[in-house]
Amino acid sequence: MTVPLRAAALEVDIRIGDVEGNLERIRTALERGAASGAQLIVLPELATSGYLFDDVAEAAQAALSRDDPRLDVLRGALPPGVVAVLGYLELDGDRLYNSAMVLTGEAIIGQYRKAHLWDRESELFEVGDSAGAVFDTPVGRLGVAICYDNEFPEVPRALALAGADVLALPVNWPLVPRPDGEHAPEVIQAMGSARSSRLPTVIADRIGSERGVAWTGGTTVIDGDGWIAAVSDDGVALADLTLTPGDKALSPRNDLFGDRRPDLY
Repeated sequence: MTVPLRAAALEVDIRIGDVEGNLERIRTALERGAASGAQLIVLPELATSGYLFDDVAEAAQAALSRDDPRLDVLRGALPPGVVAVLGYLELDGDRLYNSAMVLTGEAIIGQYRKAHLWDRESELFEVGDSAGAVFDTPVGRLGVAICYDNEFPEVPRALALAGADVLALPVNWPLVPRPDGEHAPEVIQAMGSARSSRLPTVIADRIGSERGVAWTGGTTVIDGDGWIAAVSDDGVALADLTLTPGDKALSPRNDLFGDRRPDLY
C-alpha cells in the first residue's frame, strides 16, 4: 500500500526574543503552507523564540508553556486534516526545554523534547527523556526529532523501526565550510538516513543570521529513496511524497528491516 503526502518545510523570519512577532510570522507561514495544499507542515527549531540566548534568564523570557493560549492562534491557521510540527522554547515549571509541538486545527497531538543538545544548549535546556518520538496523526505515523538528534543514525532508524512513515525535522544548522557544489553535510547525512530506513524526511532550517551566527538555509524535503525532492523556493520547500506504511521490501527476496542482523552488530 502506498499513501500520497504533500509536505512543506517553511522558512520563517525568526527574531530572537520577539515571541509575539514570531508567532504572527509563524501564523502567516502556516496559512501559506496550507494554501499550497500541504498536509504536513514543518517549521524550524525554536521558531517561536530564536536560538542564541546569552543565559537562562534571557531564554526564560521567551519561553512558552505547552498550554499557552497564544498557541491557539497557530492552530486556527490549520485546515482540518493538516498537521504542523513547530519548534518552540518550552517552559515547564522552572525548567526550559528545546521542544517540538505537533499541532492540528483541533488539538495539540503531542510534543517532543530534544535529547541531544548542541554546544551551549546544555547550559540553557534540560535534556529530553527520549531520542525522538512517534505520533499517530491524520497524515500517518509521524516521527519527530530536532536538529542534532539526526546526527546520530540510531535516532531515525529507531523511529522507522517504531513505525514512523515520515520524519519531521525542525533544525537550526549553523553554516559550516564545505567544498564548492556540495550539499550541506547535515543534508547529506539526512539523505543517507532517509535512504537506509526508507523514511521520507521534511527539514525546516533557519535563514539569515542571528547574533553573528550564519544559518545554513538547509530547508529540504527528502524522499524515501534518499533523494532531494524539494529545496526552498521563496521560503517554501514543497514536495509530493509517497509513503509506504509497513513496507520495507527492496526486492522479491530482500526486506530492509527483515534482513537486519542485530545479532552481528
